[in-house]
Amino acid sequence: MSIKLTILGCHSATPRVNAHPTAQYLEINNRHFLIDCGEGTQRQMRKYKVGFSKIDHIFISHLHGDHFFGLIGLISTLGLLNRERDLHIYGPVGIKEITVLQLKLSKSWTKFNLIFHELSSTESELIFEDDKVLVKTIPLNHRVYTNGYLFIEKPKPRKLHIDNIKQYDEIDVCDYHNLKAGKDYTLETGEVILNSELTIDPPKVKSYAFCSDTAYKPDIVPIIKNVDILYHESTFLKDREELCDKTKHATAEQAALIAKEADVDKLIIGHYSSRYKNIEDFKTEAQTVFENVELAKAGNVYTTSTLPQSLVV
Repeated sequence: MSIKLTILGCHSATPRVNAHPTAQYLEINNRHFLIDCGEGTQRQMRKYKVGFSKIDHIFISHLHGDHFFGLIGLISTLGLLNRERDLHIYGPVGIKEITVLQLKLSKSWTKFNLIFHELSSTESELIFEDDKVLVKTIPLNHRVYTNGYLFIEKPKPRKLHIDNIKQYDEIDVCDYHNLKAGKDYTLETGEVILNSELTIDPPKVKSYAFCSDTAYKPDIVPIIKNVDILYHESTFLKDREELCDKTKHATAEQAALIAKEADVDKLIIGHYSSRYKNIEDFKTEAQTVFENVELAKAGNVYTTSTLPQSLVV
Protein backbone atom coordinates (compact mmCIF):
# COMPACT_ATOMS: atom_id res chain seq x y z
CA MET A 1 0.00 0.00 0.00
CA SER A 2 1.27 3.45 -0.84
CA ILE A 3 0.27 6.98 -1.73
CA LYS A 4 1.06 8.70 -5.00
CA LEU A 5 0.34 12.41 -5.22
CA THR A 6 0.71 14.33 -8.49
CA ILE A 7 0.77 18.12 -8.26
CA LEU A 8 -1.12 19.64 -11.20
CA GLY A 9 -1.04 23.21 -9.91
CA CYS A 10 0.22 24.85 -6.73
CA HIS A 11 0.17 28.64 -7.05
CA SER A 12 -2.31 31.20 -5.74
CA ALA A 13 -4.72 33.51 -7.50
CA THR A 14 -4.13 34.46 -11.12
CA PRO A 15 -2.85 31.73 -13.48
CA ARG A 16 0.38 32.60 -15.26
CA VAL A 17 2.42 30.91 -17.97
CA ASN A 18 4.38 28.80 -15.52
CA ALA A 19 2.21 29.14 -12.43
CA HIS A 20 -0.96 27.08 -12.30
CA PRO A 21 -3.69 27.28 -9.62
CA THR A 22 -4.40 24.49 -7.18
CA ALA A 23 -5.20 20.97 -8.34
CA GLN A 24 -3.90 17.59 -7.19
CA TYR A 25 -4.37 14.00 -8.30
CA LEU A 26 -4.22 11.45 -5.49
CA GLU A 27 -3.83 7.69 -5.83
CA ILE A 28 -4.32 5.85 -2.54
CA ASN A 29 -4.97 2.14 -2.09
CA ASN A 30 -6.04 1.78 -5.74
CA ARG A 31 -8.46 4.68 -5.54
CA HIS A 32 -8.11 7.83 -7.66
CA PHE A 33 -9.24 11.27 -6.48
CA LEU A 34 -9.02 14.83 -7.84
CA ILE A 35 -8.53 17.49 -5.17
CA ASP A 36 -9.45 21.03 -6.21
CA CYS A 37 -9.73 21.96 -9.86
CA GLY A 38 -8.28 25.36 -10.68
CA GLU A 39 -8.38 26.85 -14.16
CA GLY A 40 -6.56 24.69 -16.70
CA THR A 41 -6.63 21.51 -14.61
CA GLN A 42 -7.63 19.26 -17.50
CA ARG A 43 -4.72 20.58 -19.57
CA GLN A 44 -2.38 19.79 -16.70
CA MET A 45 -3.88 16.31 -16.47
CA ARG A 46 -3.08 15.76 -20.14
CA LYS A 47 0.41 17.16 -19.75
CA TYR A 48 1.30 14.90 -16.84
CA LYS A 49 -0.54 11.85 -18.18
CA VAL A 50 -3.16 11.63 -15.46
CA GLY A 51 -6.09 9.48 -16.55
CA PHE A 52 -9.46 11.23 -16.84
CA SER A 53 -11.41 7.98 -16.81
CA LYS A 54 -10.26 6.80 -13.37
CA ILE A 55 -11.69 9.75 -11.45
CA ASP A 56 -15.08 9.16 -9.83
CA HIS A 57 -14.75 11.59 -6.90
CA ILE A 58 -13.70 15.26 -6.96
CA PHE A 59 -13.12 17.23 -3.74
CA ILE A 60 -13.37 21.03 -3.88
CA SER A 61 -12.05 22.90 -0.84
CA HIS A 62 -13.86 26.21 -1.32
CA LEU A 63 -15.52 28.46 -3.86
CA HIS A 64 -12.69 30.82 -4.71
CA GLY A 65 -12.09 30.66 -8.44
CA ASP A 66 -8.50 29.48 -8.34
CA HIS A 67 -9.76 26.26 -6.73
CA PHE A 68 -12.73 25.35 -8.93
CA PHE A 69 -12.85 27.35 -12.18
CA GLY A 70 -11.51 24.32 -14.06
CA LEU A 71 -14.38 22.07 -12.95
CA ILE A 72 -16.93 22.96 -15.62
CA GLY A 73 -14.39 22.45 -18.38
CA LEU A 74 -13.39 19.05 -17.03
CA ILE A 75 -17.02 17.96 -16.74
CA SER A 76 -17.68 19.07 -20.32
CA THR A 77 -14.65 17.15 -21.58
CA LEU A 78 -15.78 14.00 -19.75
CA GLY A 79 -19.07 14.37 -21.59
CA LEU A 80 -17.26 14.59 -24.93
CA LEU A 81 -15.39 11.42 -23.98
CA ASN A 82 -18.76 9.64 -23.61
CA ARG A 83 -18.40 8.97 -19.92
CA GLU A 84 -21.34 7.05 -18.46
CA ARG A 85 -20.33 6.44 -14.81
CA ASP A 86 -21.59 8.73 -12.07
CA LEU A 87 -19.28 11.54 -11.00
CA HIS A 88 -19.35 12.57 -7.33
CA ILE A 89 -18.45 16.15 -6.41
CA TYR A 90 -17.83 17.20 -2.81
CA GLY A 91 -17.68 20.86 -1.85
CA PRO A 92 -19.33 23.77 -0.04
CA VAL A 93 -23.01 24.58 -0.39
CA GLY A 94 -23.30 26.40 -3.72
CA ILE A 95 -21.09 24.08 -5.75
CA LYS A 96 -24.15 22.38 -7.25
CA GLU A 97 -25.92 25.62 -8.15
CA ILE A 98 -22.95 27.21 -9.89
CA THR A 99 -22.03 24.03 -11.79
CA VAL A 100 -25.55 23.18 -12.94
CA LEU A 101 -26.15 26.79 -14.03
CA GLN A 102 -23.05 26.75 -16.25
CA LEU A 103 -24.07 23.43 -17.78
CA LYS A 104 -27.61 24.67 -18.37
CA LEU A 105 -26.69 27.98 -20.00
CA SER A 106 -24.01 26.40 -22.19
CA LYS A 107 -26.28 23.48 -23.05
CA SER A 108 -23.50 21.11 -22.03
CA TRP A 109 -25.60 18.35 -20.49
CA THR A 110 -23.82 15.08 -19.94
CA LYS A 111 -24.85 11.43 -20.24
CA PHE A 112 -23.52 10.68 -16.77
CA ASN A 113 -25.03 11.69 -13.45
CA LEU A 114 -23.45 14.43 -11.38
CA ILE A 115 -23.94 13.64 -7.71
CA PHE A 116 -23.22 16.58 -5.43
CA HIS A 117 -22.31 16.24 -1.77
CA GLU A 118 -22.61 19.75 -0.37
CA LEU A 119 -20.85 20.50 2.88
CA SER A 120 -21.68 23.00 5.61
CA SER A 121 -20.46 21.53 8.91
CA THR A 122 -17.76 23.33 10.85
CA GLU A 123 -16.78 20.04 12.52
CA SER A 124 -14.72 17.27 10.93
CA GLU A 125 -17.02 14.67 9.38
CA LEU A 126 -16.77 11.46 7.39
CA ILE A 127 -17.92 12.19 3.83
CA PHE A 128 -16.72 9.15 1.86
CA GLU A 129 -16.03 5.52 2.68
CA ASP A 130 -15.68 2.32 0.73
CA ASP A 131 -13.85 -0.94 1.36
CA LYS A 132 -10.42 0.62 0.77
CA VAL A 133 -10.42 4.31 1.72
CA LEU A 134 -12.22 6.80 3.92
CA VAL A 135 -12.24 10.60 3.61
CA LYS A 136 -12.89 13.15 6.35
CA THR A 137 -13.14 16.92 6.22
CA ILE A 138 -10.62 19.21 7.90
CA PRO A 139 -12.41 22.48 8.81
CA LEU A 140 -10.18 25.43 7.90
CA ASN A 141 -10.19 29.20 8.51
CA HIS A 142 -10.43 31.21 5.30
CA ARG A 143 -12.46 34.16 4.05
CA VAL A 144 -15.18 31.79 2.83
CA TYR A 145 -16.31 28.40 4.10
CA THR A 146 -13.39 26.02 3.45
CA ASN A 147 -12.47 22.43 4.13
CA GLY A 148 -9.31 20.44 3.77
CA TYR A 149 -9.55 16.70 3.28
CA LEU A 150 -8.00 13.73 5.09
CA PHE A 151 -7.59 10.51 3.10
CA ILE A 152 -6.93 7.30 5.06
CA GLU A 153 -6.39 3.77 3.79
CA LYS A 154 -8.50 1.02 5.28
CA PRO A 155 -6.32 -1.56 7.06
CA LYS A 156 -5.78 -4.81 5.21
CA PRO A 157 -6.36 -8.21 6.89
CA ARG A 158 -3.54 -9.71 8.88
CA LYS A 159 -1.25 -12.10 7.00
CA LEU A 160 -1.12 -15.77 7.95
CA HIS A 161 2.06 -17.16 9.53
CA ILE A 162 1.74 -20.52 7.81
CA ASP A 163 4.78 -22.12 9.43
CA ASN A 164 3.37 -21.46 12.89
CA ILE A 165 -0.15 -22.49 11.90
CA LYS A 166 1.10 -25.88 10.66
CA GLN A 167 2.26 -26.67 14.19
CA TYR A 168 -1.40 -27.10 15.14
CA ASP A 169 -3.11 -29.90 13.20
CA GLU A 170 -6.61 -28.87 14.22
CA ILE A 171 -6.37 -25.40 12.65
CA ASP A 172 -8.13 -25.80 9.32
CA VAL A 173 -8.36 -23.63 6.23
CA CYS A 174 -11.87 -22.66 7.27
CA ASP A 175 -10.35 -20.95 10.33
CA TYR A 176 -8.11 -18.67 8.29
CA HIS A 177 -10.75 -15.97 7.87
CA ASN A 178 -11.06 -15.50 11.64
CA LEU A 179 -7.30 -15.45 12.03
CA LYS A 180 -6.94 -12.75 9.38
CA ALA A 181 -9.58 -10.75 11.23
CA GLY A 182 -7.38 -10.81 14.34
CA LYS A 183 -9.11 -13.47 16.43
CA ASP A 184 -7.23 -15.83 18.73
CA TYR A 185 -7.62 -19.59 18.29
CA THR A 186 -8.81 -21.90 21.06
CA LEU A 187 -7.57 -25.50 20.88
CA GLU A 188 -9.79 -28.41 21.85
CA THR A 189 -7.84 -28.58 25.11
CA GLY A 190 -8.98 -25.06 25.92
CA GLU A 191 -5.55 -23.56 25.38
CA VAL A 192 -5.72 -20.16 23.66
CA ILE A 193 -3.21 -19.50 20.91
CA LEU A 194 -2.73 -15.76 20.55
CA ASN A 195 -3.40 -14.33 17.13
CA SER A 196 0.02 -12.67 17.15
CA GLU A 197 1.59 -16.13 17.06
CA LEU A 198 -0.42 -17.22 14.03
CA THR A 199 -0.42 -14.06 11.90
CA ILE A 200 1.83 -11.22 10.79
CA ASP A 201 1.00 -7.53 11.00
CA PRO A 202 -0.22 -6.08 7.69
CA PRO A 203 1.53 -3.03 6.23
CA LYS A 204 0.90 0.20 8.13
CA VAL A 205 -2.01 2.14 6.70
CA LYS A 206 -1.09 5.33 4.86
CA SER A 207 -2.74 8.73 5.08
CA TYR A 208 -2.68 12.09 3.31
CA ALA A 209 -3.97 15.44 4.56
CA PHE A 210 -4.74 18.30 2.17
CA CYS A 211 -5.01 21.69 3.88
CA SER A 212 -5.98 24.26 1.33
CA ASP A 213 -6.30 28.01 1.90
CA THR A 214 -6.34 28.73 5.61
CA ALA A 215 -4.98 30.98 8.30
CA TYR A 216 -2.83 29.36 10.97
CA LYS A 217 -5.22 26.96 12.74
CA PRO A 218 -3.57 24.79 15.41
CA ASP A 219 -6.82 23.04 16.34
CA ILE A 220 -6.60 20.92 13.17
CA VAL A 221 -3.60 19.11 14.66
CA PRO A 222 -5.62 16.30 16.34
CA ILE A 223 -7.39 15.59 13.03
CA ILE A 224 -4.18 15.19 11.03
CA LYS A 225 -2.01 13.67 13.76
CA ASN A 226 0.71 11.32 12.42
CA VAL A 227 -0.31 11.50 8.75
CA ASP A 228 2.31 10.33 6.28
CA ILE A 229 2.09 13.37 4.00
CA LEU A 230 0.65 16.79 4.80
CA TYR A 231 0.06 19.44 2.16
CA HIS A 232 -0.39 22.83 3.82
CA GLU A 233 -0.71 26.16 2.07
CA SER A 234 2.05 28.74 2.62
CA THR A 235 1.04 31.80 0.69
CA PHE A 236 3.44 34.15 2.48
CA LEU A 237 6.80 34.27 4.19
CA LYS A 238 7.27 35.87 7.61
CA ASP A 239 8.10 39.20 5.96
CA ARG A 240 4.41 39.60 5.08
CA GLU A 241 2.85 37.85 8.05
CA GLU A 242 0.69 40.90 8.68
CA LEU A 243 -1.27 40.02 5.52
CA CYS A 244 -2.33 36.68 6.97
CA ASP A 245 -5.03 38.18 9.21
CA LYS A 246 -6.51 40.11 6.31
CA THR A 247 -6.39 37.37 3.69
CA LYS A 248 -6.73 34.31 5.97
CA HIS A 249 -3.61 32.63 4.64
CA ALA A 250 -0.54 31.13 6.34
CA THR A 251 3.21 31.54 6.21
CA ALA A 252 5.72 28.79 5.49
CA GLU A 253 6.78 28.89 9.14
CA GLN A 254 3.19 28.45 10.30
CA ALA A 255 2.69 25.48 7.98
CA ALA A 256 5.83 23.93 9.47
CA LEU A 257 4.54 24.52 13.00
CA ILE A 258 1.39 22.56 12.13
CA ALA A 259 3.50 19.74 10.67
CA LYS A 260 5.71 19.64 13.75
CA GLU A 261 2.82 19.61 16.22
CA ALA A 262 0.99 16.94 14.23
CA ASP A 263 4.17 14.84 14.01
CA VAL A 264 3.68 14.17 10.31
CA ASP A 265 6.26 12.34 8.25
CA LYS A 266 6.52 14.77 5.32
CA LEU A 267 5.31 18.33 4.70
CA ILE A 268 4.59 19.70 1.23
CA ILE A 269 4.00 23.45 0.99
CA GLY A 270 2.45 25.43 -1.85
CA HIS A 271 -0.04 28.15 -2.91
CA TYR A 272 2.80 30.65 -3.22
CA SER A 273 1.96 34.32 -3.61
CA SER A 274 3.07 35.90 -6.88
CA ARG A 275 4.90 38.50 -4.78
CA TYR A 276 7.79 36.06 -4.42
CA LYS A 277 10.18 35.25 -7.24
CA ASN A 278 12.21 32.54 -5.48
CA ILE A 279 10.04 29.80 -3.97
CA GLU A 280 13.10 28.14 -2.44
CA ASP A 281 12.77 30.78 0.28
CA PHE A 282 9.58 29.02 1.41
CA LYS A 283 11.44 25.76 1.99
CA THR A 284 14.26 27.55 3.80
CA GLU A 285 11.82 29.25 6.17
CA ALA A 286 9.80 26.08 6.84
CA GLN A 287 12.91 24.05 7.60
CA THR A 288 13.81 26.30 10.50
CA VAL A 289 10.90 24.55 12.25
CA PHE A 290 10.38 21.19 10.51
CA GLU A 291 13.08 19.38 8.55
CA ASN A 292 11.28 17.10 6.08
CA VAL A 293 9.83 19.75 3.75
CA GLU A 294 9.18 19.57 0.02
CA LEU A 295 8.10 22.37 -2.31
CA ALA A 296 5.00 21.68 -4.36
CA LYS A 297 5.83 22.03 -8.05
CA ALA A 298 3.56 21.26 -11.00
CA GLY A 299 4.50 17.89 -12.41
CA ASN A 300 6.15 16.58 -9.28
CA VAL A 301 5.02 13.22 -7.93
CA TYR A 302 5.31 12.55 -4.22
CA THR A 303 4.94 9.12 -2.63
CA THR A 304 5.16 7.72 0.87
CA SER A 305 8.46 6.02 0.05
CA THR A 306 10.39 8.22 -2.39
CA LEU A 307 11.48 11.75 -3.04
CA PRO A 308 9.49 13.73 -5.65
CA GLN A 309 9.91 12.71 -9.26
CA SER A 310 9.52 15.40 -11.90
CA LEU A 311 7.08 14.75 -14.73
CA VAL A 312 7.78 18.04 -16.46
CA VAL A 313 7.64 17.56 -20.22
